[in-house]
Amino acid sequence: MFILNVLILLTGFAALIKGANLFVDGSAALAKRFRVPGLIIGLTIVAFGTSAPELAVSTSAALQGANEIALSNVVGSNIFNLLCVLGICAVIHPVPVAAGIRRRDFPFSILTTIAVFLMAGAGTLFSELTIHAAGMAEQAGNVSRIDGAVIMALFVGYTAYLIMDARKHPEEEENGSILPLWKCLLLICGGLLLIIGGGQAVVYGAKEIARVAGMSETLIGLTIVAVGTSLPELVTSVVAARKGETGLAVGNVIGSNIFNLLFILGISAVIHPVAVNLASVYDLGILMIISLLAYLFSLTSRKLKRVEGIIMVSLYVIYVVFAAVR
Repeated sequence: MFILNVLILLTGFAALIKGANLFVDGSAALAKRFRVPGLIIGLTIVAFGTSAPELAVSTSAALQGANEIALSNVVGSNIFNLLCVLGICAVIHPVPVAAGIRRRDFPFSILTTIAVFLMAGAGTLFSELTIHAAGMAEQAGNVSRIDGAVIMALFVGYTAYLIMDARKHPEEEENGSILPLWKCLLLICGGLLLIIGGGQAVVYGAKEIARVAGMSETLIGLTIVAVGTSLPELVTSVVAARKGETGLAVGNVIGSNIFNLLFILGISAVIHPVAVNLASVYDLGILMIISLLAYLFSLTSRKLKRVEGIIMVSLYVIYVVFAAVR
């Protein structure tokens, strides 16, 4: 059984890597065909596609009425995206951050994080102080259906703005062959299927191996499951960076974070109010600090340098240790 789980794990990684290559190639070809900046494709199609595992986990939990995991899944994935995905890309090769991301998308991502923190955190902190809750695990507040509708409306407005902006500023015509639309879509869909299937195989294999090794369910959830649902972002961004599609790589991370906070959390809350405890509020606060730090790194030299990437990955290791001890 152990050998079988190892084979499932390795097969999953192989599917992830192959799928990411196909997905990036298809997305870049689609951008070229419609003269849409790769950054916009990264912020929309690629970001939404690589966030499919988070969407599946959070909406499934919401439908079962046990969706406290919806918030922790979103926040944990966003922290991983910023520190590990961007950090690892920067360690491999310094990653330029486009002016559009610095001026528009990164600040919007930070503002959405602050908005969710105020929605989820204000009531929770008040409840904790009022009722003197004994432990972090107790529910003290929630993101209501109205909150969910508001943040989903923000997501729709943001996406509409991106599409209109892309139509106003088309890319310059490039020399070289342009793939037919059907082939672009085939590469994107085939790559996405391999990414999602490979991610599920990796999570399953890793969880079974971890159980054999004696890891607790809590620690598995904080590490393997959180990382597993973010594997598509990691592999896709690393592959995109190596192929020189830096706009797509960074856009994928920022777009995924916005998609996670606004759409996934929003639709989860509309289905069923999302439970919030003090630990989740702390994690949202940590996410705000990390977002500001990553934004400052992007402003220093208009790119993420290797030393900054090392700092970001190191901070993620510290965060995981803190979360496990907590």
